[in-house]
Amino acid sequence: MTTLNLKNFDRLGLREALVARGLKSFRGDQIFRWIWRRGASEVAEMTDLGKDLRARLEAETQIPRLDPSDVRTARDGTSKLLVRLPDGREVESVLIPEGERRTLCVSTQVGCAMGCTFCRTATMGLLRSLEPWEITEQVLIAERILVERGDARILQLGRGEAGKVSRRLTNLVFMGMGEPLHNLEGTVTACRILTDPKGLAFPESRITVSTVGLADRIAPFLEQTKVNLAISLNAHDDEFRSKIMPVNRKFDMDELLRVVRDLPLTGRRRVTFEYVLLAGENDSPAQARVLSRRLQSVEEKIKINLIPYNPHEGALFTRPADQAIDTFQRVLLDNGIEKVMVRRPRGDSILAACGQLALEKTKSTPPRSLPLTRGS
Repeated sequence: MTTLNLKNFDRLGLREALVARGLKSFRGDQIFRWIWRRGASEVAEMTDLGKDLRARLEAETQIPRLDPSDVRTARDGTSKLLVRLPDGREVESVLIPEGERRTLCVSTQVGCAMGCTFCRTATMGLLRSLEPWEITEQVLIAERILVERGDARILQLGRGEAGKVSRRLTNLVFMGMGEPLHNLEGTVTACRILTDPKGLAFPESRITVSTVGLADRIAPFLEQTKVNLAISLNAHDDEFRSKIMPVNRKFDMDELLRVVRDLPLTGRRRVTFEYVLLAGENDSPAQARVLSRRLQSVEEKIKINLIPYNPHEGALFTRPADQAIDTFQRVLLDNGIEKVMVRRPRGDSILAACGQLALEKTKSTPPRSLPLTRGS
């Protein structure tokens, strides 16, 4: 019988896996709570399980853990975490403190198959997708780092279904290495683990998953999770989008807009369109006007995040001047797009900003490594 990874299932999946081994389904709830709410790293800690059951689980299951092999922190406080996986491969995630917010940028794949020409991760190609536990472990690593730093912020949700929640991260964005919807099963399971009220109980409204626009997977993904969705648009027309994003040849802008129009969004929930501004390519006032007209049919369902391009060695593009960025934003606002924000670069000095992740251990000025100890 193969060893069962207890961290690799959402709660329902864990119940089913244990039933398949002859155990009662409620054991899945107990074990899930121990791992994700109480932070148990060994079955021996699960004191409400009988001695014989603990002995069996110790022989048949595992509760693995990942640790960062490198942590580099930029002057603006952004930290890039290099995480070694069990097969020896590595993946990066980014911890971004800003005021009262503690945001973690999570990766879902080692490399990426989408081939976007403005993204450094694309130069790696796709090495493999992450398993659900390898995605969620990035969150636990970031929590431990915040503890090591003495970050006192603790969020508590009351006793609810499984006792108080101690959590320092406030937001999660699946915008690191990889295309989350290309790893649909892994991303869905990770989101379910993270938001489960018996686990970490992350509010669904505080998690955003970004896709290049795999249109056929958007609705199925949102049917299985209630997190926020961001779509990487980056162009005012199909000709330019196809040039910089090969995915547009299969799912063009009209298809993406149709999918967004059909989404049953409720309340104040909106889809975010991300738009990477490339100097002299897609940042002119005329292009902003074309874009605003193109988005009129979904204007009530969207908001736009403008992302000034983050350059790197060998990059094909450059970042626009601040004036060009501000003008592009103003033209969109003046032409009927109500919600347009600019995401200012964070961590770009250590290649930790949007589009810069690709595993190279770069030297920052000044870099510093954070000493880590086991446990939190």
